[in-house]
Amino acid sequence: MAEPKKAAAGPAEPQARSVRVVVLALMITMLLAMLDNLIVGTAMPTIVGDLGGLEHLSWVVTAYTLATAASTPIWGKLGDMYGRKGIFLTSIVIFLIGSVLSGMAQDMGQLIGFRAVQGLGAGGLMVGVMAILGDLVPPRERGKYQGMMAGVMAIAMIGGPLVGGTITDHLGWRWSFYINIPLGALALAMVTVVLHLPRKERAKSKVDYLGAALLTVGITAIVLVTTWGGTEYAWGSSVIMELVALGVASLVGFVFVETKAAEPVIPLHIFRSLNFTLMSVVGFMAGFVMFGAVLFLPLFQQSVQGASATNSGLLLLPMLLSMMVVSLIAGRVTTGTGKYKIFPIIGSSLMVVGLFLLASMDTGTTRLTSGVYMAVLGAGMGFLMQITMLVAQNSVELKDMGVASSATTLFRTLGSSFGVAIMGALFTGRVQDEMAERGGAAATGMSAQLDAASLAKLPDPIREAYEFAVASGTHIAFLVGGSVAVIALVASLFVKEVPLRGTAKPQGPEAEGTVPPVAATAPQAV
Repeated sequence: MAEPKKAAAGPAEPQARSVRVVVLALMITMLLAMLDNLIVGTAMPTIVGDLGGLEHLSWVVTAYTLATAASTPIWGKLGDMYGRKGIFLTSIVIFLIGSVLSGMAQDMGQLIGFRAVQGLGAGGLMVGVMAILGDLVPPRERGKYQGMMAGVMAIAMIGGPLVGGTITDHLGWRWSFYINIPLGALALAMVTVVLHLPRKERAKSKVDYLGAALLTVGITAIVLVTTWGGTEYAWGSSVIMELVALGVASLVGFVFVETKAAEPVIPLHIFRSLNFTLMSVVGFMAGFVMFGAVLFLPLFQQSVQGASATNSGLLLLPMLLSMMVVSLIAGRVTTGTGKYKIFPIIGSSLMVVGLFLLASMDTGTTRLTSGVYMAVLGAGMGFLMQITMLVAQNSVELKDMGVASSATTLFRTLGSSFGVAIMGALFTGRVQDEMAERGGAAATGMSAQLDAASLAKLPDPIREAYEFAVASGTHIAFLVGGSVAVIALVASLFVKEVPLRGTAKPQGPEAEGTVPPVAATAPQAV
C-alpha cells in the first residue's frame, strides 16, 4: 500500500501546474459567459438597425436569460451523474454553436432562437466552472481561486461595454458573437488536454425528466413575470396573474416530484444544511442588489450628472474595482486562515451602508461623492460574491457539488431578475409621478429612460424636472435595495463557522463537501 502513496506524492508540482492551467481555462470560460450579454447589449441599437424587429428587441435578452436560468440546475445535476468534464465541454460547444448561429442570423426571429441556444450552453458554463473548481481544489485553497473568479467578473463588467462598442463600430455587430469563438476554442482545448478528474461511474438511475420539466416551467414563468410585469403588461393583468399561478403550481409540483425521484434535479436534502440555505438567501439578495445597481447607476450619472453614455462602462469603475480588489483579498485571507464567517457579515453590512448612501444622492451630488458610495457597495459585493459559493459547496457532500453550485447560481440569477423588475418598476413609477407633478401636462407620460440626445433637446424647466425625477426614482430604488440587503445581513449572522480544511477527511455534517488536494490523488480523465 506504500507504493501508490509514493507514486501519488511524486507529481505534486506538475499537478499543481496543471491545476493552474485548468484554472486559467476556467477563468477564460467565466469571462466568456460574463462578457456575452454585456458586449451584445452595446450592439443592440446597431442590430435593430440592420435586422429590424424593434418590437421584439427585449426577447434577444429574455430568450438568453430564460434558457440560462432554466438549464442551470439541469447542467449541475448531469455533471454530478455523468462526470463534469464531458458535460462541461458539451456546454462550451453548445454555447459556441449558438454564438456562430447568432452571428449568422438574418432576421430578429432567428437571432432570438439562436440566442436561446447560446443561453442553453451558457447555463452550463458558470456551473461547470464552480463545480470543477470544487472538485480540483480543497476548501482551504478554494477561497483564493474563487476570489480570482470574482475578479474576472468585475473585469468583464468593466470591459464588456467598451469592447462591445469597439467591435460594433469597427467590425460590425456580428463580431459581437463571433468574438466568442477564439476564446471558447482556447478554453475548449485547454480543458480537453489538461483537466483530469477521478473517473465517475455512469449513473444507473434515469434523469429526472419530470422534475426538470416542472422546474423549467416554474423558472420560465418567474422570469417572464419579472421581465414583463409593469412593462409589457400591468402587474394586475390576467397574463401576469396566469404566469404567477403557473409558476407557483409548477414549483409546488417540482418539490413533490423531487421527494420521490431516484436522482432529483435538485436534491432537497441539501437544504437541510443551515449554511447552504443561508448562502442561498444571501446569494439571492446579492444578485437582487448588484444587477439593480448596474442598471440604475449609469442612468443616474447620465441623466442627472451629465455623463456621456459612451462612457457607461467606466462610470461603474469605483464599484467594480473595489469589488475585484476585495474579492482577491478575501480569497487570500480565507485560504490563509481557513475561516470565512466574518466575510458575509462585513460584506452584507457594507452592502447595506453603500445602498443607503446611494439612496441619499440628489441633483447636487458630485461624481466624486457618488464614486465613493459606489466603492463602498462594491467592497460589500466583493466580500459576498464568491464566499457564498465557497460556503455552499463546503456544506454538501462531494456527490452533490454540481447541484449545490447550480442551485447557488440559480438563486443569484433569480435574485437579479427580481431586483431589476422590482427596483425598475418603483423607479419608473416614481419618475413618471414626479414628472407629472413638476413638469406639468407636457411631461406627463414621458419615458423614465431618455437618452442623452433626447434629454438635451428638452426645455430647461422640463429637463430640470426630469433630473429631479430621476434622482427621486434612484432614491426609492436604492432604498428598497438597502432594505433587501438587511435580510442578507441577518442571514449572515446565523452562518455556522466551520474552518475550511485542506484534507479529504470531513468532520461533521457541514464538512461533507471537502475534497482532497489535487496532488493527493492519481486522477484519471473523465
